Amino acid sequence: MTQAYGRILIVDDEPSLLRMMSVYLGRLGYQVTAVSATEKAWAEVQASPADFALAVLDASMPGLSMEDLALRILAASPSASVIAASGHPVDMTAMEAVAPGRVMFLHKPFAPEMLADAVRRMLGSEKARL
Repeated sequence: MTQAYGRILIVDDEPSLLRMMSVYLGRLGYQVTAVSATEKAWAEVQASPADFALAVLDASMPGLSMEDLALRILAASPSASVIAASGHPVDMTAMEAVAPGRVMFLHKPFAPEMLADAVRRMLGSEKARL
């Protein structure tokens, strides 16, 4: 079991996908907070912004846009990174401009191993060796 380096926030409105990501990353040793609403995600970040090392955000959710939520998270926690997950292309320009090297896109559908690889890359190979 690996040691977790900060919490991972997962935001997705598809219950089965939210559970899969949460369980899989939890089994890899990461501490995960999983929520199905963008407003709840933002409340979690506001409560303890320094606790989150990474957010995995569904790009098409009701409420706050993924871009708005990502920009808020990146501003609230200067060390946090964001993975935008979508089955459609996502314009990452604004996020990359604000936080170069701290954002990436993950195309849905993805296998759990693809998620783990993306998490490792965003958290850094030294921190996320499994």
